Amino acid sequence: MNKSAFALIFLLLSCFSLPSPSQAADRVYVDITASSTRKINFAVPWFANAQAGQDQSKGKELADTLAKALEFHGVIGISPTAEYGGTQSANWRQLGVDYAVLGQFALSGKNLSLEIRVLDIATNQILLGKSYTGTVQQQDEMLFKFCDSVIEALTGKPGIASTKIAFVSYTRNAKEVYLTDILGHKLRQVTRHRNLAVSPRFTPDGKKLSYTSYHSGNQNLYITDLSQSKTTRLISKRKGLNLAPAWSPDGRYMILTLSINGNPDLYLCDSNAKIIEQLTDRSGINVSASWSPDGSQIVFVSDRTGKPHIYMMNLSTRQVQRLTFEGSENSEPSWSPTENLIVYTSLRNGVYQICTIKPDGSAAQQLTTDLSHHEMPSWSPDGNQIIFAKRGGNRHQIHAIMKNGSFQRPIFSFPGSNTYPRWSR
Repeated sequence: MNKSAFALIFLLLSCFSLPSPSQAADRVYVDITASSTRKINFAVPWFANAQAGQDQSKGKELADTLAKALEFHGVIGISPTAEYGGTQSANWRQLGVDYAVLGQFALSGKNLSLEIRVLDIATNQILLGKSYTGTVQQQDEMLFKFCDSVIEALTGKPGIASTKIAFVSYTRNAKEVYLTDILGHKLRQVTRHRNLAVSPRFTPDGKKLSYTSYHSGNQNLYITDLSQSKTTRLISKRKGLNLAPAWSPDGRYMILTLSINGNPDLYLCDSNAKIIEQLTDRSGINVSASWSPDGSQIVFVSDRTGKPHIYMMNLSTRQVQRLTFEGSENSEPSWSPTENLIVYTSLRNGVYQICTIKPDGSAAQQLTTDLSHHEMPSWSPDGNQIIFAKRGGNRHQIHAIMKNGSFQRPIFSFPGSNTYPRWSR
């Protein structure tokens, strides 16, 4: 079947018109993180095979993946296919569905074509329509792109389905860095040092990943070009710590924790780890820097008062002020990429919890409350979610939570103990 015939059949089956430009301009976007927002109810029935009489099993697989990617964003609820048998011709209004995703696919050898539309049930109009062509192995990438377009149509900001998550997994007596998509479908091992690798950090463009490894006998800093699996280079091998670079928003600079003078201190460096300036000087242990979105300030951890707490530094004046006062220990700060909000780990009543605070010290909020330890938080690229390592016994697993404290859940079920999660932007 040729491409034009494919599109025509899909159009005849959907029988709905696209929204007018004025309708698109008048759209009111959903606040994805408002605590009072009702989840939007989506139905994602099984995709139909455009080739009549051919195998339909691929359609269920495609629909299930898209449904999981949509639900991952926290604003969408998925109507179970059992309620309508997975068919595309259900009575959506009676089922209480807000939007229905109507998809078709065509297989030709190793190639896959997709036609996907989102029907607004209230207006009987097509909210969004896209066509994709690629290989069967690229089906997740195509579905993730469509998911991101749907989220943008609803909220005004692109979704995060196409992003990647890096983390460290402890298996077989070694800690190695891995990379995965948001659903954990495609797992890629980045390091193979058979030793101890920690603190992965993406460059702002998401194309490279830096990390610290102990395999040479020293805590050296490496960077890997993610487009080429074997292109890794050493960028800092100073004696002692070479740890956890915080990349500036423009990617031109990094702030490293180095211990070249004996004490762990923060150093401003260029993108190749050449030292420009020492930012802290022996006032306790200073680690875990994170930049503000505009690059004018950083937050970091210091135990200069006896216990680890979070401090903020103005990079123009080098003025430092303490930010956290609640909790017996506060550490691992991460500044939101989209706003003035900082997430961190706080020790409350003997349990590490995830908290947020504004840089002026206001609006402090504890997001987690259960008795497991919650550690190493990091923001999603859109600033709506936080990933972290949740510890049960001696094993950590990667969890996510919305920035308002809702929708906490495990997002992967990989073997081993998984820590240091970081999201690409």
